[in-house]
Amino acid sequence: MWLLLSVCVFCLLGCSEGQDRATLWRGNDHSGRCQYTFTVPSPSETSCSPTVSGGPEMEGLKARLSLLEVLVARLTGGEIGGPGAGSQSQAGLQEALTQAMGERILLQGEKEHLERDVEGLQRRMEEMRRETERLQSRPCYPQHPLLPPSIPLQDSGLRPAGGAGVLSHLVSRPGRQWDTGSLRDPAWQYGGNPVLQELKAEVTEIPAPSPEGPEGPEDSTDCGELISIGEPVSHRKADSIAGKYGVWMQDPEAVAPYGGKMVWRIDTVGSEVRQLFGYEDMDQLSKGFPSKVLLLPEPVESTGATLYRGSLYYQRRRSRTLLRYDLVSESIASRRDLPHAGFHGQFPYSWGGYTDVDLGVDEQGLWAVYSTNKAKGAIVVSQLDPHSLAVKRSWETSIRKTSVANAFVICGRLYTVASYTAPNTTINFMFDTATGQGKEVALPFRNKYRYNSMVDYNHAQRKLFAWDNFHIVSYDVRLGRQ
Repeated sequence: MWLLLSVCVFCLLGCSEGQDRATLWRGNDHSGRCQYTFTVPSPSETSCSPTVSGGPEMEGLKARLSLLEVLVARLTGGEIGGPGAGSQSQAGLQEALTQAMGERILLQGEKEHLERDVEGLQRRMEEMRRETERLQSRPCYPQHPLLPPSIPLQDSGLRPAGGAGVLSHLVSRPGRQWDTGSLRDPAWQYGGNPVLQELKAEVTEIPAPSPEGPEGPEDSTDCGELISIGEPVSHRKADSIAGKYGVWMQDPEAVAPYGGKMVWRIDTVGSEVRQLFGYEDMDQLSKGFPSKVLLLPEPVESTGATLYRGSLYYQRRRSRTLLRYDLVSESIASRRDLPHAGFHGQFPYSWGGYTDVDLGVDEQGLWAVYSTNKAKGAIVVSQLDPHSLAVKRSWETSIRKTSVANAFVICGRLYTVASYTAPNTTINFMFDTATGQGKEVALPFRNKYRYNSMVDYNHAQRKLFAWDNFHIVSYDVRLGRQ
């Protein structure tokens, strides 16, 4: 009896101690079956709530998972665009960069040109200042008794062809009696002094003989090789910045209603060059009074235009398209692309100005001077049909177009100008289309105003027309017999 009681007490004590460590539960589950459940408390964790235990670790894990999800989303989005989209975007950026670099190079070149112009103007201003000081400090010269007191003898402007000796002889002839009443001219700005009237009447111009050049005597009617180029003669200076570059022309084979004396001019500074000014003759051009102003239907590219048989031939802006504009109907008569020709700065002359295509006329017809990718920048000269603008025949030369300042065609021969700024430069290359051969030459050529942007030949007048830094000038040329 006591033994059984001791065993019961021991069991109760053991059960009471086990309540702190483990618990056994017995009951039915939701289906009615008997189920035993054994529960053991955690020795270190007081609670299973995440806010009490493991909170910071869980939050850090969530943050890292969020970042991982963002990265996965971004990677997934990049893959959706695919490799093609990335290559297209890269090609677009490369094209934009190439275009920006090209524009930067053009702007840099124009900046250098303008800086040279400023330096030239500063030099000219300094020369004018020194000349003014020299004139102010010059002593007064003795006056001739028969000349007005305000006019020194050496500055009277009368310089006959015979030289100073002829003038001295005319002034000092003995025994000559002056009838001041009969020689007075009320319009004479110096009061009608008779000695000036007499000198003006008796001094005559003696024409210079025509010397024979190294290639033979000059030929005034037939074609020949260029022997020499005369000094530039200035006819007019443009009165605005729009006239810094330009082209001026006379039709060598004019048709009605415009005659051969009609002068045409285009100022080519600007993005929309469309105005064509017409003057009745050279006198009206020098005075600046146009009798006709035409608005071209499509803008002009640079200074390569020319005039021939009543039509203006020019290159349309930003294209290789050639246009023939009829002056009578005032409309485009024909148009055609010049095959493979570079345009808008691909193969210009050395001075720039988008002079990729240069049109000209000579005794044999209409010509185009340009270059192509196939020619690798070398000058290509083509003879064109004046009605359809189709290429009749082409020649590829051995001189690069960007290395010369300008070019013109005389009697089927192409000539190039070495520099557009050097005051004393040369015609440095000649290509003969009759033989297909080119050679170096050295004919003196003068850029009087140091920025020559256009040189064209007029076979009716046997002259070169040029546009030199706001100035419209011309040159006489001499050709040798063939």
